[in-house]
Amino acid sequence: MNLFSPERFPESVHSSLQHNLMRLQEALTEADLASVVAAWGAASVQQLENCVLASDYVADQLARYPELLVQLVSSGDLHSTYTDEHYTVALQEQLSAVADDAALAKVLRQCRRREMVRIIWRDSTGLADFQETVRDLSALADACIDAALGKLYEWMQPDFGLPYYQSDHHKDQPMPLVVLGMGKLGARELNLSSDIDLMFAYAHEGETRGGRRALAHRDFFTRLGQKLIKALDENTVDGFVFRVDMRLRPYGSSGALALNFRAMESYYEEQGREWERYAMIKARAIGTDNGDGEELLQRLRPFVYRRYVDFGVIESLRELKKLINQEVLRKGNEDNVKTGAGGIREVEFIAQVFQLIRGGQDVELQRRNLLQVMGIIRDLELLPAQIIQSLCDDYVFLRNVEHRIQALQDRQTQLLPADPLQQARIAVGMGFPDWGAFYRALSDARQRVRSHFDALIAAPEEHDEVVVRDQAVALWMTDHSSEEGQEDLQELGFLQTQEAWHLLNEFRTSRQVTHLQAVGRERLDKLMPLLINACAQQDNPGLTLQRVLRLVESILRRSAYIALLVENPNSLERLAMLFAASPWVADTIARYPMLLDTLLNEASLLSPLGVDTLKNELRQVLLRIPEDDLERQMDALRQFKHSHVLRVAASEIAETLPLMKVSDYLTWLAETLLQAVLELAWRQMVEKYGRPSRQDGSPCEQDFIIVGYGKVGGIELSYSSDLDLVFIHDADSNGATDGEKSIDNNVFFARLGQRIIHILTSKMASGELYETDMRLRPSGNAGLLVSSLKSFQDYQQEKAWSWEHQALVRARVVAGCPQLAQRFVRVRDAVLSRPREEALLRQEVIEMREKMLAHLGTYKELELNESRLNAEHTFNLKQDPGGIVDIEFLAQYLVLRWSAEKPAMTCWTDNMRILDSAREQEILDQAEVAALQAAYLLYRGQSHALALQHGGGKVSGEQFVEQRRQVREIWRKTFN
Repeated sequence: MNLFSPERFPESVHSSLQHNLMRLQEALTEADLASVVAAWGAASVQQLENCVLASDYVADQLARYPELLVQLVSSGDLHSTYTDEHYTVALQEQLSAVADDAALAKVLRQCRRREMVRIIWRDSTGLADFQETVRDLSALADACIDAALGKLYEWMQPDFGLPYYQSDHHKDQPMPLVVLGMGKLGARELNLSSDIDLMFAYAHEGETRGGRRALAHRDFFTRLGQKLIKALDENTVDGFVFRVDMRLRPYGSSGALALNFRAMESYYEEQGREWERYAMIKARAIGTDNGDGEELLQRLRPFVYRRYVDFGVIESLRELKKLINQEVLRKGNEDNVKTGAGGIREVEFIAQVFQLIRGGQDVELQRRNLLQVMGIIRDLELLPAQIIQSLCDDYVFLRNVEHRIQALQDRQTQLLPADPLQQARIAVGMGFPDWGAFYRALSDARQRVRSHFDALIAAPEEHDEVVVRDQAVALWMTDHSSEEGQEDLQELGFLQTQEAWHLLNEFRTSRQVTHLQAVGRERLDKLMPLLINACAQQDNPGLTLQRVLRLVESILRRSAYIALLVENPNSLERLAMLFAASPWVADTIARYPMLLDTLLNEASLLSPLGVDTLKNELRQVLLRIPEDDLERQMDALRQFKHSHVLRVAASEIAETLPLMKVSDYLTWLAETLLQAVLELAWRQMVEKYGRPSRQDGSPCEQDFIIVGYGKVGGIELSYSSDLDLVFIHDADSNGATDGEKSIDNNVFFARLGQRIIHILTSKMASGELYETDMRLRPSGNAGLLVSSLKSFQDYQQEKAWSWEHQALVRARVVAGCPQLAQRFVRVRDAVLSRPREEALLRQEVIEMREKMLAHLGTYKELELNESRLNAEHTFNLKQDPGGIVDIEFLAQYLVLRWSAEKPAMTCWTDNMRILDSAREQEILDQAEVAALQAAYLLYRGQSHALALQHGGGKVSGEQFVEQRRQVREIWRKTFN
């Protein structure tokens, strides 16, 4: 009786299939199981045929143990998807009666045999997809490690006792051996015949207690680790469980088998190499008792994921890939689907590039599983979605090919076979009619992977055409004399060659440079000729070089930033251009080098986001940070602000963003950040104290607003503007919060205000978010930090001075509750629209203007002095007569004077639209409004330019003479 019908397969595989099926049929007949198999349906028999075609290993195991085949089919496991806990539960049951090492080894190997047959069956027949296959393999390894470790740990106790925690927190708790799964095991991506890469660690040093003799913890865990390796790796009559590789541990094969946490930290901090960062990406604590392992990984995380953008990774990956390529060529392994060109390793490298470059900031990249990481790379828009899809599809294809290769004989290889029969088996197993069709598909996939890999990781000289003049190279790489150096500088176009040579030579021979470590010096030597060359392209190369050198000095000890610049040679000219145009840009980037990534991203640098996109981007940034990590949230807010302010400055310098849009964007940015700060502070306060109560007893839903005055209220922020803010709530002033730790509402809001100010103003490595001024709140510094809306309204109506009503003209809600914001607008409108005695109002506005002039202006009287309108004197753009403050006071006066009669005058808070309203309401004529607006825009444009040049707020007295006269003439007409 023939159980099988191999005729349905191509002739190219008949001989192998026939051989395996005949062996299996003989074994089934001998075991008197042939009739059982004969009763199966055609589908099960065909699956068996597919499986033995794919795997000599399965054919061998079933021929040796035919009862295993019947048991697998009858149990239904071949057609079932396992839960994550299945292997652990099954092994615990099987090992319950095991009492020694030999029995442990036998049970583990029997379990492995059964489950490998099941996994290969499901994989080769299409019952399981790639992700299920690697997940099952990894779960099997986890369960074997955990079960074996539990038994071995228990069995060591009579002889040596157990290691215990010595700290108060873990008093007398047994200390486990931490097993870290590395590589594909750590990522739960094991292949069909994979080694398992492990590392062993333990929390503290000490001695064991409770046994016949004590051992130092190191010795105890070393013995335990050796026993675990033997239980898994030793090849017995039943085979092995998993081959164990310990070479990834600190110091490799020569290092201690197990290290304590402090020694692990010290090693990675002081001696960890770049390739070890890649290895630690996938590290995972294995076992049910893995809390210590998670703690260790958290402590090692700063080694793996740098908090700054780390482009040095790319060069390291290139070097690692170069070594792999050399090894492939040396061994003639070009057909290796893992390490060959366009292989699995290159897809892994692409994912690791983004993880190591950006994982410190985009924490969601700190994943182990490659396909998950690829999805995050797509979601962060670091690579286009179509490229990600292509890479993922080709990766799964390559991994399936790897499984077909390894399933043949349960050998750890990724090399395509040379034997035509084995080639045909792989092709058919992959669903292709023959080897030629399969190999073409494989070559296409590898070519796609290689093209994406080269586009990302190829050295700059491979895809960038940057012509660096010989003189730029010689200036840095050659020990020139002063004369030779100045001659080269002159040929490059430098004017003050002596000063430039002194700067460059002093830097090149400085202690900072000469004492650089080898990697840092190598990167600097690549960068400096590029930078010198870029500076030479500017109108003032000497000044540009001076500013650029300050940046290089600030990043010398953080060579990843140098690598970032080397990786972007075509962007260095843009960097030099911006540094030449603005010392503010140069100083800001030297202070916060993390901004280099923004500066060198040409696609986004000159395209500031719209307000909705801005808000969504910040929301995404904060979503990546744990809610309880305030320090990282504050740091992220600062980096976000710096990045977007830089984009505005670059756009203004490049003249792609007009003045009004500059102020709009800076104001939107402030509003976006203020809303985020309010939400962070509110959430923290509510978690601690509960919600404040309203007048009707219901809990508040963030019944709080931040009112912006001055420049932020007037939508006129500049680069270094502080924020004039007032905080208002709408809770019951006599109520209390509803939390377990209840406090008065007033105390809650006062602390909320303090927390907001803390988040905004705290000095961190990334600077402060904004400087704030709270003096415009009711009663100034003597008043409450946060007022109720009712208190604010009462103060404005009964106690506020005219100058406070002037300030209210430019007040608007910039963050907080929309309903409360509407009520604030009604209060503001009512206060501004109140009838006023014209003469008294005029007098008070003039007096306030004179006070400001006396304290802040160049002049001490309001009238222009004709003798001072020349180059010998200066003009303070903001404070002097005819300047910005005159125009602001005019606008404020017009609102206060006319709003009772013309309510439309209260609509706007910015000076330009207030003046438009004055024209529309026929308070000023068109020529007057045009003159005031033109002067105002000129002054503000000059102020922005001066800010980018660190130029203060003054210009020559002969500038803007006509504009100043026009402003003063309108002033006199209005106030006389």
